[in-house]
Amino acid sequence: MFKKISLALLYAVAAYLIYRYGAEIVAWFQSSSHVAGVILAATALALFPVIPYPVVGGVIGAAFGPVLGAAITWTGSTAASLLMFVFVRYGYQEWGQRILFRYERLGKLTVLFERNAFLTILFARLIPFIPSIIINAYSALSRVSFAAYAAASALGKIPAMLLFAFVGNTLMTEPGGVWLTVGIYGGFLAVTLLAYRQWKRSKEPVPSDRKA
Repeated sequence: MFKKISLALLYAVAAYLIYRYGAEIVAWFQSSSHVAGVILAATALALFPVIPYPVVGGVIGAAFGPVLGAAITWTGSTAASLLMFVFVRYGYQEWGQRILFRYERLGKLTVLFERNAFLTILFARLIPFIPSIIINAYSALSRVSFAAYAAASALGKIPAMLLFAFVGNTLMTEPGGVWLTVGIYGGFLAVTLLAYRQWKRSKEPVPSDRKA
């Protein structure tokens, strides 16, 4: 219990500091040339999402260009998701397991998730309106391996981080091109959702034509 309370207090204090100085950190992105420092700051802002991360990615993209900006944004976001996974698994997995398997339907859903963890996490990361913190916490509370989670998360974050950086850079250099960037990503997202639906259908049991 002491460990759980200590970790929660540590997270709360860090979240408050980010809330207090988040605007200053984002403003610093625009004038900083220290890539390592910006990555650390981006990781903190992704770990404690007081400021929406698309805004953070856009500012970094505008400051460092689309390619380097996307790389910095992706590194920060991926590092934050891995830290959150370790934080939840180390401090709360035992408690979380009791909740996940207390209810039969949720327990069955968790078992299916664990069997198809890599692809499920990958597709969830590709869909930007699924909150990242839910994916992080649910994966950590389940029995998904760290390696599968890390690989799927890292790959799945690439398109969104590219979008954030490209939009931020385009707004600064060629505002009219934003709609083309968003349109391309929208097409990519539609294909991703279609592929995910087809994959889910392939996993559903096929009803037998013969009566039992």
